[in-house]
Amino acid sequence: MAELVRFGVSMDSRLLARFDQLIDEKGYSNRSEAIRDLIRGELVEQSWEGEDEDTVGTITLVYNHEMRDLTEKLIDYQHQVHGAVISSLHVHLDKHNCLEVLVVRGTGREIKKMADGLIGTKGVKHGKLVTTTTGRDVF
Repeated sequence: MAELVRFGVSMDSRLLARFDQLIDEKGYSNRSEAIRDLIRGELVEQSWEGEDEDTVGTITLVYNHEMRDLTEKLIDYQHQVHGAVISSLHVHLDKHNCLEVLVVRGTGREIKKMADGLIGTKGVKHGKLVTTTTGRDVF
C-alpha cells in the first residue's frame, strides 16, 4: 500500500455541514473516503477528456422494437464497431419496448462516436453513455 498523506482543508461551515449530510446519505464511513471518491471521480472524468485514452463504459438504449428496421440498424451499427462491444444485454420491457445495454471499450473518441451514432438512430426513445474507468490509473 502506498504511503498515506494527511492534509487539511478549510471550508465554510455550512458547506461542511452539507458535505457531512451527503457522507451520511451515501453511507461513507468518514470524510477521507468521501474525498478520495470525489477525487477518483474527477480523475475518471479527466481520462475521458483525453480522447485517446483506453476507456470503458456502458451505452443504454430504450427503443420500440416494432419500428421498421430499427433493430437491424442497431445490430448492424454494433457489428461495424464490433471490437468495441464487449458484451450486451437485451431486455423486453413490455410488448413494444426493449432495453439494450452495451458494455464498450476503446478510446474515449471511439466510444463517444459510437454512443452518439446509436442514440441518434431514429426510433431510439432514450439513450445514455455512462463513462467509467479501466481502473488501471485510479488508486
